[in-house]
Amino acid sequence: MDTATRDVVSPLWNGWHHIEWRQAHQRVRRLQVRIAKATKECNWRKVRQLQRLITRSTSAKAIAVKRVTSNRGHKTPGVDGETWSTPETKWQAVLSLRVRGYKAKPLRRVHIPKANGGKRPLGIPTMRDRAMQALHLLALEPVSESTGDLNSYGFRPNRSTKDAMAQCCNALSRPSSPQWVLEGDIRGCFDNINHEWLIKHVPIDRNMLRQWLKAGVVDTGQLFPTTAGTPQGGIISPVLANLALDGVEELLRERFARRRKVNFIRYADDWIVTGDSKETVESAKRLIRAFLIKRGLELSETKTRITHISEGFDFLGWTFRKFGGDWRMVPSKGSKKRLYAKVREVVRKHRTSKQISLIAELNPILRGWAQYHKNVSATRTFNQMDHMVWQALWRWAQRRHPTKGKRWIKARYWSRKGSRVCDVNYFDRSATIKMTGWVG
Repeated sequence: MDTATRDVVSPLWNGWHHIEWRQAHQRVRRLQVRIAKATKECNWRKVRQLQRLITRSTSAKAIAVKRVTSNRGHKTPGVDGETWSTPETKWQAVLSLRVRGYKAKPLRRVHIPKANGGKRPLGIPTMRDRAMQALHLLALEPVSESTGDLNSYGFRPNRSTKDAMAQCCNALSRPSSPQWVLEGDIRGCFDNINHEWLIKHVPIDRNMLRQWLKAGVVDTGQLFPTTAGTPQGGIISPVLANLALDGVEELLRERFARRRKVNFIRYADDWIVTGDSKETVESAKRLIRAFLIKRGLELSETKTRITHISEGFDFLGWTFRKFGGDWRMVPSKGSKKRLYAKVREVVRKHRTSKQISLIAELNPILRGWAQYHKNVSATRTFNQMDHMVWQALWRWAQRRHPTKGKRWIKARYWSRKGSRVCDVNYFDRSATIKMTGWVG
């Protein structure tokens, strides 16, 4: 009997603080490697056996509970109002994660603002449902990673938007690169995925998956049924969405010859397709539309467009474009507008606060935006945003001291470093924010 099996039968821990996390991760990792190997060999019977083994492992249960009690939403309860905040409740949660007798509870509906001004509905599962999803995700992720599209980068371990940006550069920056781009977006991807397709094709315990998909939603005290889509807020939902969208890249590779220069790059439900002509990308669009219909999805006509590389296109907050033979990647206009709107909102909220409070909230926003865009041609954009944020801060300082002159305000909040005036919003190429000159 191997180590992972012994862990299922006779765990050696008797409390949350007694868990050996390094051993737990090693045991789960070994099982995941075996699942991935069986998936590559298309040995689905062995995959199911190993998945049952990992979902009954105490090590996997402990890792699942740790994940849901240490992420950003660990203080947000579900419909039962329960959170696991003590070592005792966490250990009891590990012992309670059993498939037999489990029944998923409805989701708690909350609405968060979207970038376009609308609101995105989120479904908040209970802590136990989240932990069960995290547990089964440990068994599902090796399969999804083994069968996923090569150039899919969203919601996958050790992949990010920077990888998608680098692939765009590889596909489009050379002199012989394709000149036409299909920008794609799926309308309500998470909300419209066909449940029956997921239950039939996702290699996971179907009874568990059906419970999560059909659990229902509680909104304003009323229970509403869920007939399609995956809950935005569930830990396993991004992987389910990826599994529903995987296969487009292979489909395009089979249908188009290499000389057509068709490349597919996807991040979550945003994607692009390149081609040597407008007719090529139009054909790709028809294929993808038919592919999505089988999964209950459709393209967003307002966000799906065909452009020439000389006109440029926006993808993941960057604008990609060719000027003659020069390849350019710069922060998109939409990204700059969102940053400035967020800065204005923070400054407005701190109209009467001390500058130290304003600095504490602005710095993570500015530093994060600068870090995200520092690998593209952003010097001019950084200077532009630096000036715009400085103007917002100057208006904030003038409002605090309406009877004081400009020189007094400048001496109070700003100081000179070398040849320039420094303040909280200074961008530089190392993506650090200078705070010299501010009086705390």
